[in-house]
Amino acid sequence: MSKDIFARYSRQIFIEEIGLEGQRKIINSKVLVIGAGGLGSPVIQYLAAAGVGNMGVADFDEVELHNLNRQIIHTENTVRTSKVKSAELFVKNLNHHVSFTGIEKKITPSNVEEILSQYDIIVDGSDNFTTRYLINDTCTKLEKPLVYGSILGFSGQVAIFNYKGSKNLRDLFPEPPSEENIPDCDSLGVLGALPGIVGSMMAMQALKMITGLPLQTDQLTLIDTLNWKFQTIDF
Repeated sequence: MSKDIFARYSRQIFIEEIGLEGQRKIINSKVLVIGAGGLGSPVIQYLAAAGVGNMGVADFDEVELHNLNRQIIHTENTVRTSKVKSAELFVKNLNHHVSFTGIEKKITPSNVEEILSQYDIIVDGSDNFTTRYLINDTCTKLEKPLVYGSILGFSGQVAIFNYKGSKNLRDLFPEPPSEENIPDCDSLGVLGALPGIVGSMMAMQALKMITGLPLQTDQLTLIDTLNWKFQTIDF
C-alpha cells in the first residue's frame, strides 16, 4: 500500500479490527447505492471517504432547491442537474481513488437484475415501497446482502437483509402497503439532520459488512430523534 494511500486511511487502518487487510477489502469492494437523495447523500459521502473502490449510484432525478436542506452532497450550483452527475462531482472532489459509475435510470423489473448483479453489496436509499420491495426481492434472488433505511419527520429505520442467509424485508413486512396511504417526506417533511444520522448508520453497516466485522441480523433498528430513543426489534 503506497504511502499516500496509507496516510489517507491511517485512522481506519489503526483500528485493530480493520488494519491493512480490512482497508484492502474496502478498496476492493463494489457497492451500489440506490438513491442519491437524503439517505444516499451521507452513504455516498462516508463510503467514498472510507475508500470504497468501486461505487455505483443509481438515481433518475434532478437536484431541486428543496433537496438542499438534507441532501448534503448537492449544492446550489448543481440545482437542475442530475443527482447522479452531482454525486459524481462530489465523489471526485472528495476522493479521486474511487471508481464511480453513474446509473441515470429508474430501477425497474426489466433492468434491476442486470444493475444489481455487478455489485457485492446493495445499499437502498430509495423513497418508495415499490422500489424497496423490487430491490429486496432481487437481492434475495441474486443472494446479495442489502442495507435498508427509511426516514420520515423525526423517525428512521435501519436493517440488514439477506446477509449470510439472514431474513429479508418480506419476513418483516410480507407485503408492501398501499402507496396512496403512506405518508412521505414530500407531504410531511423531514428534519435535515435525520437522514444524516440514518444514512451514516447505513454506511457503517456497509463498511462492517465489507470488512467482516460482526453484524446483528434479523433486527430492525427504530430511531426516534424527537424523543431521542433507539430501539431494536427482532423478527
